[in-house]
Amino acid sequence: MTLSVCLIVKDEQEVIVRCLNCASKFADEIVVVDTGSADNTVSMAKKFTDKVYFFKWCDDFSKARNFAFSKATCELLMWLDADDVITDENCAKINKIKQSFSGYDMAVMPYAVAFDGDTPTFVYNRERIFRRSMDYKFVGAVHEAVTPRGRVMYADAVIYHKKVKENEPFRNLKIIQKLIASGAKLDERQKFYYGRELLFNKMYLESIAVLSDFLEGGGWSVNKTEACLNLYDAYTALGDTKNAYLALLRSFLIAPPCSRACCLMGDYFLKDGNLKGAEFWYTSAIGADKETSGAFVNRDFGGFIPYMQLCVVYDRLGNKVKANACNEAAGKIKPYNTNYLSNAKYFEKLGIRGK
Repeated sequence: MTLSVCLIVKDEQEVIVRCLNCASKFADEIVVVDTGSADNTVSMAKKFTDKVYFFKWCDDFSKARNFAFSKATCELLMWLDADDVITDENCAKINKIKQSFSGYDMAVMPYAVAFDGDTPTFVYNRERIFRRSMDYKFVGAVHEAVTPRGRVMYADAVIYHKKVKENEPFRNLKIIQKLIASGAKLDERQKFYYGRELLFNKMYLESIAVLSDFLEGGGWSVNKTEACLNLYDAYTALGDTKNAYLALLRSFLIAPPCSRACCLMGDYFLKDGNLKGAEFWYTSAIGADKETSGAFVNRDFGGFIPYMQLCVVYDRLGNKVKANACNEAAGKIKPYNTNYLSNAKYFEKLGIRGK
């Protein structure tokens, strides 16, 4: 099947060639929609495609994405951001997805947005490729998304989001607040992201109010679990430990504990000197996340962090052999981490670990 790759861009001359070099390895058509660049983005894009269009920016990412899709002509549509990067291995996987797409309507793929070196640490699933005849539409002025429907493929081709510059401060928050000021009523998903934007911009009391209201309504369970963790962060920033942990415990009423929640509970018991309690929670964190759930997943909390903390726990319990084993497990994940290496020297001196 043929594939159109669609981008919306503005002032992306530092990264657009990098992205389009990747896209050209699997795209049958590239569509670039510029929303007001003042640099060389457009001329650079024209070296890859003659399908470059202009869209007057109106503080709505969905409208821009949908406009880009409307200009595509292939059987399948795929979106990318200009600062996305795709390895050769994942480009090959996308070509295979094209070949095996006949029984599906959309493909969901992992999106890696934070890294330790080149290793992804923060990953979540995004709807990525769509059958054009299904007429999918993005919704949401910011944090735009396509509601899954039809026959969904869960693919393992990973897109790397490699920023080289930060977004304009308060950009997303301003767009949402402009919507509210116009009289628009936020749906549950928009409300969730509004609360998160308030948190990211250190407006903690406002974030608590919005996220608490979101938790009383509808919405996806993965967003509700994340909202509880966001509330934990907001209360912690305000020094309100009691309500922080009440928010964390509330997440357990929505879904099985995620790895970060388990690690936070482990930290609570470790600080309290309850080593067996800490052992339980850190052990529970390992492999707790299901990345196909659509939740935000920081892989460190599901592996490296709990192994390192269990090393501390078992050392204090006097079980040096088990402590070393946990440190070695952490080292397999991050072999050059300074804390792991420091622990390794400690165990070598004890004669437990060979040099």
